Amino acid sequence: MKSALEFLVAAKRCEIHGLDQLGVTSQLVGSIGQLVHLLQKERGASNIFLGSAGARFEEQRQRRAVESAEVEAVVRARFDELETDSGRLSGGVRLFSRIAYVLHGLDALPELRARIAELALSPAQATAAFTELIAGLLAVVFEAADTASDPVISRALVALFNFMQGKELAGQERATGATAFAAGRADVALQQRQLHLIEAQDRCFQIFSDFTEGDILAYWRTVEACGELAELERLRRVLCTAPAGGRLDPELSDVWYDCSTRRIDGMKAVEDKLAASLQFLCATKSAEALADLNDQRAFLNSLASGVPTPAASIAVFFDKPINGDASQALIAADGFGPQLERSILDMVQAQSRRLQAVSDELNAVRGALNERKVIERAKGLLMAHKGLTEDQAYKLLRQTAMSQNRRLVEVAEATLALADFLPGSRSGRAS
Repeated sequence: MKSALEFLVAAKRCEIHGLDQLGVTSQLVGSIGQLVHLLQKERGASNIFLGSAGARFEEQRQRRAVESAEVEAVVRARFDELETDSGRLSGGVRLFSRIAYVLHGLDALPELRARIAELALSPAQATAAFTELIAGLLAVVFEAADTASDPVISRALVALFNFMQGKELAGQERATGATAFAAGRADVALQQRQLHLIEAQDRCFQIFSDFTEGDILAYWRTVEACGELAELERLRRVLCTAPAGGRLDPELSDVWYDCSTRRIDGMKAVEDKLAASLQFLCATKSAEALADLNDQRAFLNSLASGVPTPAASIAVFFDKPINGDASQALIAADGFGPQLERSILDMVQAQSRRLQAVSDELNAVRGALNERKVIERAKGLLMAHKGLTEDQAYKLLRQTAMSQNRRLVEVAEATLALADFLPGSRSGRAS
């Protein structure tokens, strides 16, 4: 008959298995960050190549494609390291579905590059294709954060995801601004897009700041205080305050692109620090859990043998409760001598308190992820039923929240609650 301590050991083994999988996932996230960064560069080079009808950036585009393909192979290998057979990975359904989608996108990359080389796509079409793939890769990181079972690691993943998302939005801003300046004329739609991207970046970097601290946060503030951001702010004002149809200096396109690129490269250094910190956390947590497991095994081996009879176990269970503490009654039922009961009970209670604290903190950490899910679902609902773009849907939610003095997530929840009453819903069609 297995004792309480044996089940504690089993629980610790499960914890170690989960941490080991988180270690693999953290390495995957780091590799995804590298691939996203290179795809962002390839997207930019391809945009300029297509925009110039093949006259510029051909060599840079080809070099970026080779670099992306090399890291793509690493990411695919990381996918293979994930445990897909046992079905024990928490949140595996969502994570593996995201990965399947990304693999379809990666399989389509050679054809995308061939069409770009043939000038068979517009800059907007090529940019949209790269952006869709990058969004899929970031969704894998999001699901990895949502499946983390350790609150410290979950916090690190939330910080990293939001930073990567902010960096991707900065890349989209780079492309949008370069297009606007190159056109030589202010376009209202591009200006609105630019403002949305700036605000969305700020939101991502704020969440990142809320979930990180210490040297990495200090380093990020140093990066943000550099001259690139000041120059970028000046160019943002030029672009966003120009009157509709007003003239823009096309020569500023390269200045904008170079300034944005230097800022994004600075972000990549922060991202690398976040990824390295995440992997260190996973290794440290695994080592701590393994040490605890070895201690518990040693303690188990030191216990005297002997199992009480069922009658004795029942008598001890009912006759020796302490303040209704079920965990102590359980220990007593295992039949250990009085000199061991206290130490085993301490282990059970310490484990119980730790798991409760972990659960509470994990719920708090996941609040940020759950809010994002609700807002994204509300945006999708508005896009589907009102024919809005993503930017317009978000703007509508934000303006409603401001006018009603409510949090954005509260407005998103209210929007989802009204889903059945929107045009095109089941109830709407039935009526």
